[in-house]
Amino acid sequence: MPNYIITYDVGTTGVKTCLFDVGETIKLLDAATKGYGLYVLEGGGAEQDPKEWWAAMCETTATLLKDTGVKPEEILGISFCSQMQGLVLVDKDGEPVRRAMSYMDQRAVEEIKKGIAYGFKIAGANIFKLLKSLYYTGAVAASVKDPVWKYKWVEAHEPEVFKRVYKWLDVKEYLIAKCTGRMVMTGDSAFGTLMLNVHNGQWAWPIVKMLGVNPDHLPEIVGSTDCVGGITKQAATELGLVEGIKVFGGGGDASLIGVGAGATGLGDTHIYSGTSGWVGTVVDKSMVDASAMIASIVCAQKGKFVYFAEMETSGKCLEWVKNHLALDEIGIYLNKKHITEDFETKYTSLYDYMTDVADTAAAGAGGVIFTPWLHGNRCPFEDPKSRGMFFNISLETGKTELIRAVLEGVCYHKRWMLEAQDKKVKTSDTIRFVGGGALSDFTSQLLADITGRTIETVAAPQNVGAVGAAAVVAVGLGIIDSLDDLKKFIPAVKTFAPRAELKPVYDRNFEVFKSLYKCNKKAFAILNK
Repeated sequence: MPNYIITYDVGTTGVKTCLFDVGETIKLLDAATKGYGLYVLEGGGAEQDPKEWWAAMCETTATLLKDTGVKPEEILGISFCSQMQGLVLVDKDGEPVRRAMSYMDQRAVEEIKKGIAYGFKIAGANIFKLLKSLYYTGAVAASVKDPVWKYKWVEAHEPEVFKRVYKWLDVKEYLIAKCTGRMVMTGDSAFGTLMLNVHNGQWAWPIVKMLGVNPDHLPEIVGSTDCVGGITKQAATELGLVEGIKVFGGGGDASLIGVGAGATGLGDTHIYSGTSGWVGTVVDKSMVDASAMIASIVCAQKGKFVYFAEMETSGKCLEWVKNHLALDEIGIYLNKKHITEDFETKYTSLYDYMTDVADTAAAGAGGVIFTPWLHGNRCPFEDPKSRGMFFNISLETGKTELIRAVLEGVCYHKRWMLEAQDKKVKTSDTIRFVGGGALSDFTSQLLADITGRTIETVAAPQNVGAVGAAAVVAVGLGIIDSLDDLKKFIPAVKTFAPRAELKPVYDRNFEVFKSLYKCNKKAFAILNK
């Protein structure tokens, strides 16, 4: 008998609604997608309409059930994987009092100055408030993008709207409220507010007071695998589901992608490559390496954290290559025909073609090195003014070498983040690689060769956030005993071992790669004021 679960992967540009069957493995059966708006405003504003999220959920649920023939009454539970650090302010009925402020919103410049960026500072924050925050939360609200400053911006600029606020929710929490009528926040979302007490998993009331947040606005904290409630009659009607289907807490993308990768055991490391990229290692305590800009984040597993190192642009670098470097010089257009439209070719993606072309260049890209800091960088150094470059181009350098250098540069940076993590924790010898980048065997092998680690990929690596959401439902329903045992339900489908003969050239280039930021830091500052 199948165990059907529906998950909603709620991103910045759209929702992907997925149907899973959980048995010996967590199997994705089908998915439906629907886009929605992102409203970019003057002064750094970035907003979304929560009603559009809900409408997209309803439409894709209907499509999924129609396409698969699965009956609504066969669905055992639903949950979410979503974008994080949004601000959804709702009234007592759970209705938004204004559009949601995206994690990208940067309007609260004055609010952060008044709130924390004054006096004697370290890392942009008042030292006394910084130390207090680090003690309670393991982090500090030192970015204009942090949700608390959005909250304070609404309080300062829209006082009449602010008076109507009953609760502060994040993206999936709003959708949970629409489904169940209950207003809660999972621990990882609460951590994203930077007001969670990492010692007891509850709100850090001294920090709440210090930041000037109304404590009545903060909802109850629940676990990712907790059943929040059943779908209400009204929500069931709109979604095309059955009243009473269990709704589980779920999690944010940063916490559930590692779960969907099957990297949930203590010490397990996963690498993610989407638009951005990161290295995450499961640890059992909160820790911070301020010098390398690495911190533990609360994850979906109770009592565990993910030691998290992030880079701004990962797969985005390959997209940049496609748009600005590859077309048309390496032959993506053959006889004026798009390569993916030629029935005689094996290619279904321009990215597949580019990686095949890159594979014809020698390891080390002829000595050319690319730095993947196209939108600044976070770890192991934080510098929004750093940028990408091609270093050591010669007369013999062609676009094939440049494309390979970009792919190698992204992998060099991930090796650098692994080394930075190894200063505080032991990252795993075998690493799960997920995200869109893991669809490429060439990139997976390249990552193995450059890091010197064994790399494993899983089925549908671009959908692991949704897989993670399905896993928390399965644990909540008792189908799976624990998230700690997840790897056997998410087996590796391919394994890539590092090739020893390539180690000398990659070690040489990697040492040069690490020197390029230090050598060019002043130049970046001059050019990117």
